[in-house]
Order: sequence, then C-alpha cells, then structure tokens
Amino acid sequence: MSTPQIAIIGGGPGGLITAYTLQKILDRPARITLFEASGRLGGKILTPQFRSAPVRYEAGAAEFYDYSMFDEDPLKDLIAELGLPIRRMGGPAVIMRNRILANMDDIRDQLGTRSYQAVSQFDRMAKDHMTPQEFYYSDYPEGRAAPPLTERFNAVMADVAEPQARQFIENLIHSDLATEPKQTSVPYGLQNYLMNDPAYMDLYGIEGGNELLPQALIARINAVIRLEHIVQSVSRHENQMRVVSTHRGVTRQDDFDYVVVALPHNHLKSVAFPGDRLTPAIERHYAHYHYPAHYLRITILFQTPFWRQAFEDSYWMLDQFGGCCLYDESSRDPNCVHGVLGWLLAGESVPQKSPLSDEQLIAEALDSLPDFLAHGRSEFVEGRVHRWAGAVNALPGGVLPQPHDQRHRPEPIEHPHLFLVGDYLYDSTLNGVLDSAEYVAGWIAAQLAATSQENR
Repeated sequence: MSTPQIAIIGGGPGGLITAYTLQKILDRPARITLFEASGRLGGKILTPQFRSAPVRYEAGAAEFYDYSMFDEDPLKDLIAELGLPIRRMGGPAVIMRNRILANMDDIRDQLGTRSYQAVSQFDRMAKDHMTPQEFYYSDYPEGRAAPPLTERFNAVMADVAEPQARQFIENLIHSDLATEPKQTSVPYGLQNYLMNDPAYMDLYGIEGGNELLPQALIARINAVIRLEHIVQSVSRHENQMRVVSTHRGVTRQDDFDYVVVALPHNHLKSVAFPGDRLTPAIERHYAHYHYPAHYLRITILFQTPFWRQAFEDSYWMLDQFGGCCLYDESSRDPNCVHGVLGWLLAGESVPQKSPLSDEQLIAEALDSLPDFLAHGRSEFVEGRVHRWAGAVNALPGGVLPQPHDQRHRPEPIEHPHLFLVGDYLYDSTLNGVLDSAEYVAGWIAAQLAATSQENR
C-alpha cells in the first residue's frame, strides 16, 4: 500500500490545523507537504515584540471565542490538548463623546431615557431573533431551507430611530463586523451584537501570546515545510493533482494524491486553477464568498498603563475611526510593567487610512484618546502598525450558505481530491477555520480508510 501524498497550500491556522488533524486521524502514515509563500508560518495569528522593550502584543487575531457553555468547543479543546494556558478577556464598555457607557444604567444616566428605551428595544429584538443555542448552531445550514440573505443589516439599524442609541450600537459592533451595516446580513449583524452578551459567548486569549498556538502545532507536525514557495497553479495531472510552485526564482512541480488549499479568500486569486471544469468552479466559489472586509491595527507602547484608574477590562469600544476596539494589550501579561494599547480599525475606515504612513496613523491613534486619557500621550514610547485589508469577510458563508460538501470541494467530478479550507466558509473566526480544517481532514481520512478496505 503506497504512502498517500498530501499537499497543503497555506501555512496559516487552516493549513496547520489540517496537517495536525490529518496526522492524528489517518489510518496510515502520509507524506504531508506544506507550502507557504512567506517566510513564516502562522498567518493571521501574529504576536511580535516592540523594538524598545521585550513586550509582546497581538498584531493579528486578537482573541478566541468560547462556546463551551453550550456544547463541544473544538478550538478550546485543541488549545487544552496542546497544553496552552488561557486568560479570559472581559469587556466591553463604549466610550461615546468622552463618556463611559459600561451598562444599561450608564446609557440611561448619560444618554437619557429615550436612548435607554431604544437600546433596550433593540436588545429584546436581537434576543428574540436568536437564542444562545441557535447562535451556537448558526453556521450549520444542512437540512434547513432558508431564503437568500438579501436584506442588509442597515435596514435593521434604520429602525433604531433615536440617534444616540443607534450610534451606541454601531460603535459596539463595528470592529466585530469589520464592515458597515449595509455590507452584511441581518443574521450576521445580530450575531455580532449578541456576542457581547456573556450568555451567548465568552472571549479568551492564550497566556504568553496567541502565536503560541501555531508554534505548538508546528512542533507537533511531521511534514515537509516549504517556506517562501509561491504556488503558481494547481491542476489535475493524470490521476493526481499537480502543484507548480516557485522558490527564489526556481520553478518546481510536484504531484499529490490530495491537495488542500488553505488560503484566505483574498489570496485565492494568486493561484491559477487550469481546467475546463476547475477554472469556472473556482471562479464561482470565489464570487460566492467575495465580500471583503478589513482590519488595521495600531499598537502603542507606553511607559505605564495609565488608563487603569478608569478601566480594568481587557478592551473597550471607542467612537473614533467609525467605531473601533481599543485593547489593553498589557492586560494579557500580568508581569508587564509597561502599558500597551491596541487600536483595531475596521470597515471602510481601513482603505481610507491604510495609505497613510505608520507615523501618521500612530499620531491619529494618540489624537483619538478620550479627553480623560489624553494626558497619557506624554508616556508614548513606540508604535507599530499592521494592515489586514481584505483579510476577513463581511458576509461569511455568502448570501446563501452552502452545504458543507459544496463549500469545501468546489469541483467534485474531475477534481474530487481538491479541497478548500477557510474561515470565510463559516464565520470569519479561528473557531470557523478549525471547523473547516477538521471537516476536510475527516473527509480525506475517510476516503483513505475506504481505499484500505477495498485493497484488503
């Protein structure tokens, strides 16, 4: 019985989890080759240090979602399996016009009775629309007839007639949506509102940095790792799949029994998929999920966490840059003596701001501090900027979510051994990319097990 040859294109969380899961569940040894275009593995999970001090911060994925109060939580289980300690993240308050709105009492006291009633009415509507259990299962459409999600979330927001209440809700959810209400669906907008309620979800991070997750996976994966290998094309060649790649100007081609493309949606166009059936199938797949959303992170090191007298949460929302999330990055490390704030810009503000220099963006972030924290500018040490334009989806799953098989295998007739993995197929979260990776790994393992039975 020959050793299966499996290629994984993309060394981000999807590719690494696919390789790790395959290694665990296959009924025989396999030769896994992982292609990564850059010089590092880990993708959107990135925990660098400042130059001025050995202080870490999250430059990519900021947190993980905890669903364990409902049922299985495969991502949390994986993190525990890898022996990584976690730290719960709390929040958020919303800062509007230099006022801290941490709860409904604050809304009534600071914004007035009409705003309080409007937010309360919206909250009741959202919870009537989706229970916590329905929230947990919202990404599993199999067996459920549903019309296309044609109505956009801005129609719901327009029903919030009181301006301050509408602004509060928009600021609360903008950084989670990574887009504007007019660009996403009603269910996705309400999900991103409800995730702020601990009855629906909790948040946590990994102590020591979220990048410990891909590092732990890399340490446990037995695979051929090809860094700085840019995949040019994937196509069928006789009974196998051929991957053509370049490394520092040298082109090579390799044939595999299975190919898993674990690229972010905005990178799919970087690979050619020649073939009369395959090319249009990938085009249809790309178009179905083409709802780009954007992030930009500005992270600033200060001498001390000067904001702690006003806040003790891990993050809060700020009515700047169209509504952004402000993380207390230094809260992730109890031994950190410095202060670190991370601005997460999202949606339309990102393509507007991305052309600015890092220095200009850092200055704008400092200018955005509320008045009661403006004195902290004098404690500035260093700032860093990370741009993630198009890195997530405004409408993950597409207008009409597809069955799981169709999401992951776009052309099953002539290319049954070509699979796609991505968070955009589910919910634009790390939890979603794990679901996607485990689904494909299980599928490949089942096919190989069936082949073993036939050959006995």
